[in-house]
Amino acid sequence: MKKIKTILAILPALLFSCAGDDVEKYIPPTPIAPSEPGEEVVYHKRAKEQFDLINQCYRNNSGATEGLYNENYPKKDGDNSASFLWPYDGLVSGAAALHALGYDVNYADMVDRFEVYYRTPSGTVGGYGSQTNGTTGSGTRFYDDNSIVGIELVEAFNLLNNQDYVTKAKRIVEFLQAGEDDTFGGGLWWNEDQKGQQGVGDSNKPTCANGYATLFLLEYYSVCPQEEKADVLALAKRLYAWTLTNLRDPEDGCYWNDKQADGSINKTKWTYNTGVMISNGVRLYKITGEQTYLDSAIASSEGAYNYFVRPLNGLALAYPDHDPWFTTKLIRAFIDIEPYYKNAGNYIKTFINFLDYAYENARLSNGLFYEDWTGATPKRAEQLLMQDAALESLGMIALYKGETVTEE
Repeated sequence: MKKIKTILAILPALLFSCAGDDVEKYIPPTPIAPSEPGEEVVYHKRAKEQFDLINQCYRNNSGATEGLYNENYPKKDGDNSASFLWPYDGLVSGAAALHALGYDVNYADMVDRFEVYYRTPSGTVGGYGSQTNGTTGSGTRFYDDNSIVGIELVEAFNLLNNQDYVTKAKRIVEFLQAGEDDTFGGGLWWNEDQKGQQGVGDSNKPTCANGYATLFLLEYYSVCPQEEKADVLALAKRLYAWTLTNLRDPEDGCYWNDKQADGSINKTKWTYNTGVMISNGVRLYKITGEQTYLDSAIASSEGAYNYFVRPLNGLALAYPDHDPWFTTKLIRAFIDIEPYYKNAGNYIKTFINFLDYAYENARLSNGLFYEDWTGATPKRAEQLLMQDAALESLGMIALYKGETVTEE
């Protein structure tokens, strides 16, 4: 495969900061058009290649956690017997894309294994814990984790037409309903164990918990029984409005990370937080017809591209060189909004260039992707979540381009 050439920046590379408070105002140039490769890239083949590599390196093939995956490759001292819920969810999302493309990846079995993370502590509603021993869930129950599982369950229903997934998703609605409170006027805390604890950094109401709960509820709204729809939509609207009011930066439409228990704002900005609120705005516009939702999503799309995409590590334009799973969610949002905001198509092209560059320049000799897609450092290549990000990105772009496995 001939390497895809990337135009070098004329200006010195700018240092990227996820917090962004010390970054000068910057308007990036028009996204560069993809360079012509030596042969056409077939993204579904690269996605399947990545999935097979993950199974080779991370899958547990025996014992209590058979069919689950390790957090790291090689496995590290102190690692649990199976990965945390978050990386497993990321893998299932990639498997969903492969199934939609036409591959047989035992997708239903992977979705069904979410249940080994489920637990119901005495006196509470059930929810998915952050850990598992292969049989039952354990660890903290996070509202964003549960919502992301819910999104996967709805997608599984849409792909497999198994009503059991809708039934399981309804339990997550109940978990979210139980978690909503009136501190700061509403919203969800990050997790159920650390609520209202001033001075504890993890005790906060973040965009991720409220944004992904909103997205799940809007996805569930599309498949739930008619008698549930009014309450589901009302909760989604409340969480969306709370996040918009409390955590949206009016300067650029991007979203801050969280509101701490003492009422202060953590103004760190991550790609996925703005991404999920863009996706929510599009869905709320489609459901309600209210233009304000779409207007906010468009403004956030432009703001996110201008904020996060910079010359970096010798590349003319790059998305952040860290946390690619987060960036994947922003690109999903750009795909959601492209029918209403044509500039998003250019933002996606910039990402495709970045993904192509990473495939050629940011992998270990065994094929595992670095966290840093500019290729500057191989940090965190051992983590399952980094490989999930590459898998989901490749599958997502294959679907975006209309590929199927029958194509040559």
